[in-house]
Amino acid sequence: MTTESPRWFKSSYSGNGGTCLEWAPSQAAVTGMVPVRDSKDPDGPVLMLYPAAFAGLVEFARRAAL
Repeated sequence: MTTESPRWFKSSYSGNGGTCLEWAPSQAAVTGMVPVRDSKDPDGPVLMLYPAAFAGLVEFARRAAL
């Protein structure tokens, strides 16, 4: 397990409205779990998702945006 702070990313499709999720791919590579957080609350809770669950979340968001 790494002690360095994760680098968080959000979708390039996110507007400046602040209503998006961020994820930390480097932590996912280390732990096997995908950390997800609310971009409006960077010090708030982090949800740890299995990769398949994260992929499902992304697919759900993609379809909902259509």
